[in-house]
Amino acid sequence: MMNWIVYLSGEIHTDWRQQIEQGAKANNLPVVFTSAVTNHEASDAAGDVLGAEAENYWRDHKSAKINAIRTKALIGKCDIAIVRFGDKYKQWNAAFDAGMCAALDKPYITLHDPDIIHPLKEVDGSAMAWAQTPEQVVEILKYVVSEK
Repeated sequence: MMNWIVYLSGEIHTDWRQQIEQGAKANNLPVVFTSAVTNHEASDAAGDVLGAEAENYWRDHKSAKINAIRTKALIGKCDIAIVRFGDKYKQWNAAFDAGMCAALDKPYITLHDPDIIHPLKEVDGSAMAWAQTPEQVVEILKYVVSEK
């Protein structure tokens, strides 16, 4: 049985990643999880090592590029991605990750509440599944990665 690499993308303000990881562990699923840097401050400051900027645009630009090194590499290596959209903030980065998955022909599952179906119709349209809870994601993973 192979180990599946599952990339976890999206909002960083709830424990959905931990719920999926715990569910996979509890079910002995052969998965390895990867993710972008989820520490908001560290992510925003990733480009600071290249020098201070007078304008936030350039700070964000440098940090986005450094963060993209990790994101592109990990999405490129994943077998499946879970893309979470929360209700507190708009996760433009998650939408970008879903687009990257679609462009690379990587299967992905979206995870979000029903109240944002309409704004995510194109993202959901390319997804292999739409889940509303981390538990549903675990159930999908159980089916996909098991030989039963």
